[in-house]
Amino acid sequence: MLDVTELEQAVDHLAERLRAAPQSRLQRGAAAEGLALARDLSVRAQRLEAPDSEPRIMPDAGVFAVADQLTVAGRDLAEALRGAGAGGVLAEAVARVREAAVRAGL
Repeated sequence: MLDVTELEQAVDHLAERLRAAPQSRLQRGAAAEGLALARDLSVRAQRLEAPDSEPRIMPDAGVFAVADQLTVAGRDLAEALRGAGAGGVLAEAVARVREAAVRAGL
């Protein structure tokens, strides 16, 4: 059974890889993949915290900010999951992080 810390660790690992990636790799798609993941995790967290509200979409703050955006979104989801205990959402989120890392080549 997955633990919320596994989501945090997976997000932190990918965020560190994004921070260490050269600008050329970020511009070739790694940053876009990271932003898409951050947006996905953010929407999941918002749906858990406020299921009756329309989720807000995380803005594109540029290739050098995506690692921080991913970290924030991952932490938000982890906190929401701690309160909700939604194991299925957790498993999907961890899988999504791992898949994004592969697609980003990181």
